[in-house]
Amino acid sequence: MNIHEYQAKALLHEFGVPISRGVPVLKPEDADAAAKQLPGPIWVVKSQIHAGGRGKGKFKEASAGDKGGVRIAKSVAEVDEFTKQMLGATLVTVQTGPHGKQVNRLYIEEGSDIDKEFYLSILVNRETSEISFVVSTEGGVNIEDVAHSTPEKIVSFSVDPATGIMAHHGRTVAEALKLKGDLAKQAEKLTGQLYAAFAAKDMAMLEINPLVVTKQGQLRVLDAKVSFDSNALYRHPDVVALRDESEEDAKEIEASKYDLNYVALDGTIGCMVNGAGLAMATMDIIKLYGMEPANFLDVGGGASAEKVAAAFKIITADPNVRGILVNIFGGIMKCDVIAEGVVAAVKQVGLKVPLVVRLEGTNVEQGKKIIRDSGLNVVPADNLDDAAQKIVKAVKGG
Repeated sequence: MNIHEYQAKALLHEFGVPISRGVPVLKPEDADAAAKQLPGPIWVVKSQIHAGGRGKGKFKEASAGDKGGVRIAKSVAEVDEFTKQMLGATLVTVQTGPHGKQVNRLYIEEGSDIDKEFYLSILVNRETSEISFVVSTEGGVNIEDVAHSTPEKIVSFSVDPATGIMAHHGRTVAEALKLKGDLAKQAEKLTGQLYAAFAAKDMAMLEINPLVVTKQGQLRVLDAKVSFDSNALYRHPDVVALRDESEEDAKEIEASKYDLNYVALDGTIGCMVNGAGLAMATMDIIKLYGMEPANFLDVGGGASAEKVAAAFKIITADPNVRGILVNIFGGIMKCDVIAEGVVAAVKQVGLKVPLVVRLEGTNVEQGKKIIRDSGLNVVPADNLDDAAQKIVKAVKGG
């Protein structure tokens, strides 16, 4: 689960992390009062969407101007003007794709007199089961570009969970950022605060880009992107309350109600598979034969017929889907349960696109019989390769 920048900063501030003062704005008429709560003479008007690259983004609407999703205002009147232009407009960035995201919230923040910009992130290292830091002196730019062109400017290290954060970790961050004296002490303190927030809130990623040094000699978090481990959200009702469903795909929200692992993609062939590895293989082979998957969908090993029916409805709700491939290898999952769910869903929502079903494993013959006796226009497949070829051919009109 992701949250907005202003929410992330408020959460980090609870752990003592230094941030700039700011006020969230959801309505244009609130901008004036928000700006007057801050000292000025410079304000920053920031689009709040769950995507990076806001500053270099472009709005689709001409009325929103062409100054990007993060703007510097030099008066309260200019804050008002930018707010009216940006709220409700669609911002396109490198991470949103060409469709963009509608800006429903803004963050009015006091300006910062920046001397230096750094990059710092924390994430879970799945290879070592440790929390890892990634630090670079090259802040304010895409870290991927730094990794490609100047990888020596990136320093990373992990924290042993048996000891937790220690003083030498803070010194490592300070050294990586080439900070001395009081700034080094600030970096050491900040390292501990960020680690405490990350661990306490079960974060999956915390990215600060940029982390800045002001000309007044203060280390400050100027931007923050936070995502949480969805499996741990039951422990954090305060975090769940921050969820902004308008930033999420409606199909993914519906899938979460049934504990389905679903991610919407841009292709035209809907996939329903059991097991993440098999789902990835199914997506790969669809691409191999020249088309794109419309989703990642793992129904899991113990899905019920009701769950399968819900998954099928979610796939068919995507207007881009021109064909559906059901690929089930029944180990824990039983093929007859899948068949019952598919048949029930098709009878409820109808079948307007080609459907190819490949079943193998536990109760496979019962599953095939259920589909065969249903009278549905379903194309059976013998194996994954056969299934992929058949659905691609069907979608292409063969």
